[in-house]
Amino acid sequence: MRYFALVGGSLGDSSMEEKVLASSPIMEAFGNAKTTRNDNSSRFGKYVEICFSHEYRIVGAAMKTYLLEKSRLTFQAKAERNYHIFYQLCASAALPEFQGLGLGGAESFHYTNQGQCTHLEATDDAADLESTRNAFSLLGVHESSQLEVFSLLASILHLGNIRLRAKDRHGESCFAEPGDEALGLFCTLLGVEKSQVSRWLCYRKLVTASETYVKPMSRQQALNARDALAKHIYGQLFKWVVSRINKALRASCRQQASIGILDIYGFETFTVNSFEQFCINYANEKLQQHFNLHVFKLEQEEYMKEEIPWTFIDFYDNQPCIDLIEARLGILDLLNEECKMPKGSDASWAQKLYDKHLHHSPYFQKPKMSTEAFIVHHFAGKVEYQCSGFLEKNQDTVHAELIGLLRASKSALLAELFPEEGDSSIALPSRRSHGSRVTVRPSRRSLPAADKEHRKPISTQFKASLHKLMETLSSTAPHYVRCIKPNDRKRPFEFDAKRVVEQLRACGVLETIQISASGYPSRWTYVEFFSRYRALTCPEELTGSDERQTCRLVLERLLKDPSKYQCGKGKIFFRAGQVAFLEELRGRRLRAACVVIQKSLRCWLGRRHFLRMRAAAICLQRFSRGLLARRLARHLRRTSAALTLQKNLKMALARRSYLRTQAAAVTIQAFARGMFARRLHRQMVASQKAVVIQSAARGWLARTKYLRVRRAVVYLQCCYRRMRARRELRRLRIEAKSVEHYKQLNKGMEIKVMQLQCKVDEQARENRSLSEQLSALRASHSEEVERLRSELRGLREDKVQEKRIRELQEQLQRVESEKSSSEGRLGQEMGELKQRLTELEAMKSNLKEEKDALNQRIMEQSQELEDQLRRRVAMESQELLCQLEGERARYQNLVKECARLEQCCENLQDEVAFHKRTPSLQRSPSSDSILDSECSYPSSLSPAPSRDDADPQSESPSQSLDHERGRWRQTHEWRRLRSDSPPSSLDADWQDPYEKAYLLLLGQLNVVTEDLARTREELRRAKAQLAHERKPFEIFKRRQNIAEILGLNRGLEKTVEEDSMIEEDLKYAYDAVQVSNKLLESQLQEQQQQHEQELEGLRLDIQSLKQLSKQQQSLIQDLQLQQEEGGLQHQIIQLKRENLDLEGQLERQEKSMLKLQKQLKTSMKQIQDLTGSGEARLLEQKVKVEEMERPLDAPAGHGTFGGMLGCKAEDEGRLIRTIITDFKPQHGPGALPTLPAYVLFMCFRHADSGHDEHRIYSLFAAAVSGIKRVVKKHSEDFGVVALWLANTCCLINCLRQYGGDQSYRLANTPKQNQHCLRNVDLASHCQSLGDLAIQIYQQLIRVAQKKLKPMIVAAMLESETIQGLSSARPPGYRKQPAAPAYTLDSLLQQLSSFHEALGRHQLEPVVVGQVFRQLLFTISGVALNYLLLRRDACSWSQGVQLRYNVSQLEEWLRAKGLQQTGAVEVLQPLIQAAQLLQVKKTTQEDAEAICCLCTALTTPQIMKILRAYTPAAGLEERVSPSFVSSVENRLAERTPAGPCQLLVDTAQLFPVHLPFSCSPVHLDELRIPDSINLTFLTRV
Repeated sequence: MRYFALVGGSLGDSSMEEKVLASSPIMEAFGNAKTTRNDNSSRFGKYVEICFSHEYRIVGAAMKTYLLEKSRLTFQAKAERNYHIFYQLCASAALPEFQGLGLGGAESFHYTNQGQCTHLEATDDAADLESTRNAFSLLGVHESSQLEVFSLLASILHLGNIRLRAKDRHGESCFAEPGDEALGLFCTLLGVEKSQVSRWLCYRKLVTASETYVKPMSRQQALNARDALAKHIYGQLFKWVVSRINKALRASCRQQASIGILDIYGFETFTVNSFEQFCINYANEKLQQHFNLHVFKLEQEEYMKEEIPWTFIDFYDNQPCIDLIEARLGILDLLNEECKMPKGSDASWAQKLYDKHLHHSPYFQKPKMSTEAFIVHHFAGKVEYQCSGFLEKNQDTVHAELIGLLRASKSALLAELFPEEGDSSIALPSRRSHGSRVTVRPSRRSLPAADKEHRKPISTQFKASLHKLMETLSSTAPHYVRCIKPNDRKRPFEFDAKRVVEQLRACGVLETIQISASGYPSRWTYVEFFSRYRALTCPEELTGSDERQTCRLVLERLLKDPSKYQCGKGKIFFRAGQVAFLEELRGRRLRAACVVIQKSLRCWLGRRHFLRMRAAAICLQRFSRGLLARRLARHLRRTSAALTLQKNLKMALARRSYLRTQAAAVTIQAFARGMFARRLHRQMVASQKAVVIQSAARGWLARTKYLRVRRAVVYLQCCYRRMRARRELRRLRIEAKSVEHYKQLNKGMEIKVMQLQCKVDEQARENRSLSEQLSALRASHSEEVERLRSELRGLREDKVQEKRIRELQEQLQRVESEKSSSEGRLGQEMGELKQRLTELEAMKSNLKEEKDALNQRIMEQSQELEDQLRRRVAMESQELLCQLEGERARYQNLVKECARLEQCCENLQDEVAFHKRTPSLQRSPSSDSILDSECSYPSSLSPAPSRDDADPQSESPSQSLDHERGRWRQTHEWRRLRSDSPPSSLDADWQDPYEKAYLLLLGQLNVVTEDLARTREELRRAKAQLAHERKPFEIFKRRQNIAEILGLNRGLEKTVEEDSMIEEDLKYAYDAVQVSNKLLESQLQEQQQQHEQELEGLRLDIQSLKQLSKQQQSLIQDLQLQQEEGGLQHQIIQLKRENLDLEGQLERQEKSMLKLQKQLKTSMKQIQDLTGSGEARLLEQKVKVEEMERPLDAPAGHGTFGGMLGCKAEDEGRLIRTIITDFKPQHGPGALPTLPAYVLFMCFRHADSGHDEHRIYSLFAAAVSGIKRVVKKHSEDFGVVALWLANTCCLINCLRQYGGDQSYRLANTPKQNQHCLRNVDLASHCQSLGDLAIQIYQQLIRVAQKKLKPMIVAAMLESETIQGLSSARPPGYRKQPAAPAYTLDSLLQQLSSFHEALGRHQLEPVVVGQVFRQLLFTISGVALNYLLLRRDACSWSQGVQLRYNVSQLEEWLRAKGLQQTGAVEVLQPLIQAAQLLQVKKTTQEDAEAICCLCTALTTPQIMKILRAYTPAAGLEERVSPSFVSSVENRLAERTPAGPCQLLVDTAQLFPVHLPFSCSPVHLDELRIPDSINLTFLTRV
């Protein structure tokens, strides 16, 4: 629509195209809503027909809508919203014209808070409402009508908030609360009676032929009736809006043609699909069928009609699915039939669907787990519909009683929305029927005719309107625009390929692509082709009269491949790309013809112009020669006459001048000689007095300096000796406390344990040997017994040998006796061994317990040592960090002081330049001697150090400053030599006093710079020692168990010793640094005092010189008055003679220059003849030089950009002016605020590649000077200061990232490592840039504080953000005469503007956090100081107000993500002060609670608030003096954490830390906008 409105302008004066565009925001507000897949989804179908005249100008338009989703008005799923117009009204509720609508936030209305998504991130509802109102006004809707529309919308919101409650337990009837606020607002806005509305919301009327029944409704039925009324009102309002738009867009004249735009809902499938999704998908099925008919069927039919060889492509035909929906006994037919049933329900309708279609249609399915749902197989996929609510939404019934109430309203808009139907109206029943459950009464009036008619169902209406739409589309030439969703999560730059392919396949786009690829998309009739490409035909092809044959011959000659085209009956069909090829051939042929025509015409025009110019030149020559001849004759005559006159006049004037000059000279000589004699006498007297004063002052200064230096040296010697003694004492203590000492103590115990262990092992070995012997004896004994038994058996068998048997028995007895004795002896020995073994085991267990105890003791001691070491290291690390912060703060204060001195130096330079421009003054010898003595004073006070002795990091980045220092040293030496030599003459001792003052200030600046350099070096060393000291502690903490630590005791001992030594060294190093800092601060203070005294003396000298200048000017004027005219004439004549002499010399020089030029030409010819062969080489070198010096906008040829920009020496000023002085940042989506930093660094890289160190230093100095000038010029502009702070930090990061330090290159990409500096190390300049960044940061803080300080007291303490607290003010509270100038919202807006500016310039988040920490410290300090100084401000209500305001600040910090930057901690004093004003102040427990609560407040501050506390009248009592003294005693016991001061020092600045962040930007991919105009740079 926007395209059509812009292309086709309107004929009338009403700007019809603007009206057409104005209809879009109105329809989006009333018909669009947020869904889970689209934030601006159109919930209705829209067909817009744009009418054009015979000149194809827009003359009007008409709109038709389809199926508004009215159920969204009363119900929204999670993460969805109602229509946009309701949220726009709620967002603009604070407007004056909406005050009477009772609106609030969208969260407070039932119809807008169900989706739990009342706000969208990228949507401004208030601005959208303003656009909607402007569109209404443009379409001719009056402001009063708009207010009526908004009032009706507000009444719908209030209708949804009406609460209905059940009367009894069964819930068969309900009632509306009479005091319901929403009910009252609904009735007031619509102008209806409240009692009637509350009645007919809970009752309904049943009308029969003879009687009328009033029946109560249950709570659920009443809620359904309420929602139905809301949907009906909104539906009628939507139709009214469409009718007003059509009325405004109605064509004023007859239309010639029209273009229809159909914007209809796409295919939808959600988790729960209802009647609306069914109708939407039904409409999409019809549109898809029309698309298939147009794209597939008609295209292929045309190929067959033209008899083109073609293979048919199969495509999806959705006619069976459409028949399932709209055919007889289809889904819609059964739905309408069920709606006509008296007791029809969704369940019975679902059962009918199952019976009819489940086994007969493949496009209809039943879900497995549900009996009240069905599935339809659409062209885009299967969709499951829930039957619940289908009948109610299809019937769309509203009770006639409620409609009658709306018709009886006083609102004109309601009367237009709900017109009367017939003469009779619905009579409202009397109020007496409230008590009866069912009331029957005769009906005395007949019902309206319109109510008797049965309304058509929604499905029938939608089906009819859809058929009309399809007829309209069939009668036109349609074009299709397919909207494809890249993903389902509504995220940018995310492409879900699978989801997109599904949509393309479902829409039939893939088949369309197949037809286009295999078909003939371009086609011409034979007549059109012949007329278009007649220029490509040959004469032989034009002989025949048949155009078709001619076209075939042309195509055969031009298109060699016959498959690229096909000739039909009436048209020629081309493959893709062939028409473009023919157009290219036609363009070449026409271009060649144009060249021939242009050649002939230009020849004729050039010839005619030449002839005219030649004739004119001849005529001009003739006239000019005559004029020159006449002019020469006249000049000769005048010259002769002038010579005669000059001769006589000069003679008379010379005689008169001589006589006058002689008389005047005699008079002047007499007076002048007397005056010079008196002046010489006065000068000699003054010079003698000055010499005496100088000798005394120089002696005193020398003695003072010597004494001060001697005291400093003695103090430093004491500190050094004390450090050496402490180090020796520390070494002895470490030896005594080391782990080796404990080892020596436990060494004897370990030896004893080892001896006992060896003894136990020996006893065990003996025990094993005895047990082996016992087992051997047992084995031998058993063998002996067996042997004897075998012999006994042999003897028994042999009775003859009985005697032998007896002997053997006796022998056996003896053996048994020996066995028993040996067994007894062995048993006794075994018992003794077992007893001894138990004793040894007991001893072993005791030794083991003793060893475990010793190990446990050693582990406990090591753990205790570890804990002590950890606590000590943590404590001392914290102290060192605090001291480092303090040193950083002192260093930044010194940087600030250095900047102030530089500013003073610039002011003095300006004053010197101003006085140099004044007329030269003659100084007396006395003043010269005084200035000489003053110039020698700073040289004796602080001599400038030499360049060789200075630290490299303390060198200034500005070479102009170095030059000034060198000139100051030379001047100082020269003056010292002059002061040593006696004054020989007055003219030799003359010197400019302002130059001396400038050199004096420059010397002091050198001293301060050297002090800063020394402080930087000491801080750097301290940081290195701190990092070295942390490493062993980190390694020690990584140990996982104590056993490993005990196994490495020696290494731990050495680590502990080294840690302690490093800690002590670092402590003493910091002591020395503090001593040197104090000494430097004292020297700086003395120098400042002396500098102020010297400035005062210089001012007095300037005043005296001004007086002397005035006297000399008056004397010169007197002398000029005494001169006569003769002297002036004589001087004029003398000047004329000198001018004539100079003219003669100039002519002679010109002649000599012409001779030299001729000689040069001849010599060049000779050289060319001799060196003719070297011309080619010179030409190649010249080409190479030109390629190297190619400007920035020239094409780079075949090479690639290497991330370097070349800048010539003469273009430095232009570069600084372009990227610094006149730089304006671009705030676009791809803009880079830090572009100047990258451009400067690329220039540095180019100079580094050429080993041009001087160019780098010169460009660096110019850049720093330019940044200082810009910041000074725009010192009050927060955005400009923030921009150059970001650029300075970016340049520092670039120098570090691409410098020589490898630690900064860890995050670089390989391409970024190729861009590093190779030859020149710029690391020393990072410190200078850091100082500049600190100065800019301090200027940024000053600008922000200057804007915030006038707002703090009014916003934090005087503005009443909590309504009603003014009544709780104490009696003595001083009331404000008017509302405060600033509120808390204005303060937060100012802070938000600061945050937005810093984010827009891409400043580092760490620096942004430090900025807002400093600003919130200022807010806290100013508010607390005001609270302490105002007695009437210390009250309970003030504390509540202050705590609320501070909570708003904390909420703002959380919203901006700044809660972790330390900004909340600086608000603690203010928070505790507010809590102190609110707590109870009576008992001792309250006093103890106050002491525990107020930890961030000092004792004087707490006592001041308690004494100034003013209680509310009649509610509180004044704080008793005993309670105050009790709190004071308790506070005296706690150790103060800092200086106990009353007021907060708001001028305190926290030390800033500039972190390093690796830039992801590649220099070779950086694009510089053309608007910056850097064409004079060279891309390398």
